[in-house]
Amino acid sequence: MRPWITPPAVLRALTPTGWIVVTVAFVSGLALVLALVLGGLGFRWDPLDLSRRRLESAERATAHARAEAASRSAEAEGQAGQVVRLDNALRTMRSLDRATTRSLQTARTADDASLPLSPARADRLRGHDRELCRIAPDLGGCAPAPDPAGAGDPAV
Repeated sequence: MRPWITPPAVLRALTPTGWIVVTVAFVSGLALVLALVLGGLGFRWDPLDLSRRRLESAERATAHARAEAASRSAEAEGQAGQVVRLDNALRTMRSLDRATTRSLQTARTADDASLPLSPARADRLRGHDRELCRIAPDLGGCAPAPDPAGAGDPAV
């Protein structure tokens, strides 16, 4: 019995267009095999330079992310510093309020509250001023604090 189609019969049946199709299929298959073998050996062919573009895009994204992280970090540090400054200001205000309230109560209940300013009353006012300057030395009219360190020693 004869086989259905023999190779010589297939080759005789091809027209010139068929030969072109067979040749193109053979060459493209050969190119594919060659690309797979060379790719396995580490050779890369990138005619559009896509890998460089991807690398540049990734570097830009990384730089942007680092800048965002730095700005968030600076923002968080600024907020923490603001909270500390606000706490200090509130603590100072409370201390000043307490000292002033005590001084007002003492002045209102003093025996000489309705009399002209006596030396004892002036001493109380000076004591209150000293207390205010101790609590908040940066207030207007306060003398700068003396340097507690000795000669040449750094202030603590």
